[in-house]
Amino acid sequence: MSCPFFLFIFSSHVFVTNVDGAKVSTSDSSSQNVNISIYYETLCLRCAKFIVNKLDDLFENGLISIINLRLVPWGDSYLNKSSNTIICKHGQDECQLNTIEACAIYVWPDVNKHYGLIYCIEFLAIEGRQKEWESCFDSLGLPQKHILDCYNGGKGRMLELAFANETAHLSPPHASTPWVVVNNQSIGNDLENFVAYICKAYKGEAVPKSCKSLPPNINSTSNANNLAPSTLHSR
Repeated sequence: MSCPFFLFIFSSHVFVTNVDGAKVSTSDSSSQNVNISIYYETLCLRCAKFIVNKLDDLFENGLISIINLRLVPWGDSYLNKSSNTIICKHGQDECQLNTIEACAIYVWPDVNKHYGLIYCIEFLAIEGRQKEWESCFDSLGLPQKHILDCYNGGKGRMLELAFANETAHLSPPHASTPWVVVNNQSIGNDLENFVAYICKAYKGEAVPKSCKSLPPNINSTSNANNLAPSTLHSR
């Protein structure tokens, strides 16, 4: 099985099924939700582990209900202007998967659906089986056609160049991947305290249990204390 743990990711969250068969969260979006953007490249092992483990926790512990999660698959890629080709840090396979994941985000804007495919691909990447990425469609019961049309028809490249432009204009610039931005403020390399940043940034009244149960040493993280709510991170 390509990603055996995926079936349990959303066990604590409530879903309905739309006409396309997509699982859609029933949680209401809120202006008080915390905006989170994750800048990464698909074959970066550190990125893959963060997506499979840390982001998975957001669905397990209910924090997904208080955040607006964005995934930006570009990372340390760059455009060779002389040849007008995209160069990826981990080779051509990464360029392909960056684009496939960008297409998934575009075709299925609901995070509960595109995260499923991205999780599966990154799970395979951790195991060194990224070339089997097409098996994720069968594992999850998702149709391939619109994703492949996006990839083969040029839309995927356009999406990647838009992500490239966004990544290039990060302030401060990303110094590593994954690069996590919470309400327009980078958390740097403090990935272990990821949840603390979310909880500190959230100003709503319905505080999830996972925020209330943070250990005191994490709950008082100085950087997290400095976070304040802001507008949506621009695309």
